[in-house]
Amino acid sequence: MCPISCINHLGIIPHIRRNISMNMLNKALALIALLVGLTHGQDLRFPETPQGKTVQSFLEAFNSGNDESLNNFFKSNVSQEGLALRSAESRVERMKMFRTEVRSLKVQKIISIAETELCLVAKAGNGEDFTLGFQFEPTPPHKFSALQIEMGESVPEEIGPPMIQDEITAELEKFLTAQEKADKFSGTVLVARDTSIIFMKAYGYADKRFSTPNKNDTKYNLGSINKFFTRIAIAKLAEQGKLTLDDPIVKHISDYPNKSIAAKVTINQLLEMSSGLGDFFGEKYENTPKNKIRKLSDYLNIFKDDGLKFEPGSQRQYSNAGYIVLGLIIEHISGQDYYTYVRENIFRPVGMINTDCYEMDAIVPNLATGYTHPEENENIWVSNIYSAPGRGSSAGGGYSTVEDLFKFIQALRNGKILSPKYSAWALTRFLPTTDPTLPIKEGNLGIAGGAPGINAGMDYEAKTGDIVIVLGNYDPPAAMDVSKKIRGFMKRYVR
Repeated sequence: MCPISCINHLGIIPHIRRNISMNMLNKALALIALLVGLTHGQDLRFPETPQGKTVQSFLEAFNSGNDESLNNFFKSNVSQEGLALRSAESRVERMKMFRTEVRSLKVQKIISIAETELCLVAKAGNGEDFTLGFQFEPTPPHKFSALQIEMGESVPEEIGPPMIQDEITAELEKFLTAQEKADKFSGTVLVARDTSIIFMKAYGYADKRFSTPNKNDTKYNLGSINKFFTRIAIAKLAEQGKLTLDDPIVKHISDYPNKSIAAKVTINQLLEMSSGLGDFFGEKYENTPKNKIRKLSDYLNIFKDDGLKFEPGSQRQYSNAGYIVLGLIIEHISGQDYYTYVRENIFRPVGMINTDCYEMDAIVPNLATGYTHPEENENIWVSNIYSAPGRGSSAGGGYSTVEDLFKFIQALRNGKILSPKYSAWALTRFLPTTDPTLPIKEGNLGIAGGAPGINAGMDYEAKTGDIVIVLGNYDPPAAMDVSKKIRGFMKRYVR
């Protein structure tokens, strides 16, 4: 399953867009900027502008490894309004997590410059390339406002003239029909701004054998989007005082198989993938009959004898195993199995009647079959039934519809699932001291899930209210490519 992917537009980076399980990078950073000549190596020069100097100052502070330097940067370069929303200290904490993962950033080239944005490609100390989009306030003195991060090198797209709803609907229909005709996309798309749905339509087949078309209420495998529901469940228990994020595993699972791991790994480290726990996909998973994997304890048996890959908190690495443990913590505290807990405490209260972790051999109406290319043979489609476990988990593999996910986003932004404070935490990874105004206008979601025959994306930008939900039953990056294109269209949408 692909990880949660999320970019926060207030200078704090919770997670970086990736698609690890399919060995693909999602290079979906859409930037409104003027493409300029590329600069490399010793010839690289930042523009002698406030924006250029700000970026240079950030990189110096980040690479210094000194927390006080980062703190001073934020205090000097973020507006007072921005610091009131999120303190310099909290911003430093998030940057420290990113620095733990990448170690350092060396600029390779500047790819775009505009009054409100500067985009560059940097080589991280861990050897990976990243595209960084620094954003600035539109009015002088152009204070730093946000940082967008994507793995890999991304090229800015040219943005066309503004479009009204009829025009954007026509463009979406033209693009999606072409994707369907080329057999590059099969799924359902929902596009909205705030509470108004602009576009919703299905393409391709839920079952190729019987030419059963996808519909607006077709249920698709979400992949790792389910991890976000696990985060919400943990937040619900936290606001009820039943756990704290600093609790070690052992506090809630006294019989965890590895006592040393249980004593040192915290809930927050599991959430942020800095626990040292790895993945459960591998030889043992491959050798386990998939119909025997139906409970969280079945997943635990796959990795319970594995040691930590690193000391907890010392770095970050994508971890499906960590989210299995989070699900087990939910079970131990609530006294319910994970599937029942999220159904009764998240899905049903907001009317998500078509969302659940269905067993693979259950007869479920309007359920899409996943289709994958065997051994990367693009001329053949086969069902993904033999690669999927008997039932999904707290790490991924549940099902939902675009309409249910739209309801979920509306409920989250309006404090209907969690308290306003914890709703803000879900969107920003920062817990405010007082309840924010509803609907929440800070933070965003950018979550993707992917595996053979599974690709889904859910994007929500709190500031603009833009919502893009793309669920599909083809291999990645089918749905992510569609989502990227639609997000570009939405930058042009006016009403």
